[in-house]
Amino acid sequence: MTLLTLPSLCWALLILFVVVLAAEAQNTVTAKSGQDVVLPCRVPQGKTIRAVKWSRADLGDNYVLLYRDEQLDPENQHPSFKNRVDLQDRNMNNGDVSLVLKNVTTADDGSYNCKNIQRRDNFMGEHQHCQTAELTVAPVGVIAGLSVPAVLLVAAVVGFVIYRKHKQQNRDFN
Repeated sequence: MTLLTLPSLCWALLILFVVVLAAEAQNTVTAKSGQDVVLPCRVPQGKTIRAVKWSRADLGDNYVLLYRDEQLDPENQHPSFKNRVDLQDRNMNNGDVSLVLKNVTTADDGSYNCKNIQRRDNFMGEHQHCQTAELTVAPVGVIAGLSVPAVLLVAAVVGFVIYRKHKQQNRDFN
């Protein structure tokens, strides 16, 4: 039976810490059913935004939100998002094209893509900028997610228990 050494336990906790921080660094939003959420998306400075499209892969040709010509375009919007979505700032100040999703349900869980068709300020070409935001919705009464400190506390407690068990096993062998 291989026993964990204190250095290997420290490395394992460090790796867990890095993984948790990397997950938090992504655009991940957690909510409870019924809440309103903002899925973040920001366009790099110095770009003129011509259109913003929020979509989900599972919606096929339908989209969550399309904003072009200074207005929302409901033509191919998925029915479940009608009258529940908007841009956080329709003026898109500072490149903010974040999506506001009202009254979320567990059916809203998923990976959302924000695509912006942009033109450079010097009008020398056009390109697209894309970001992804992940939404996790828990039913009412369920905790929607653990914060980094909570995960680290659990990891520390588990690490301490393993360390104590390891130390006790070493005493029993001596």
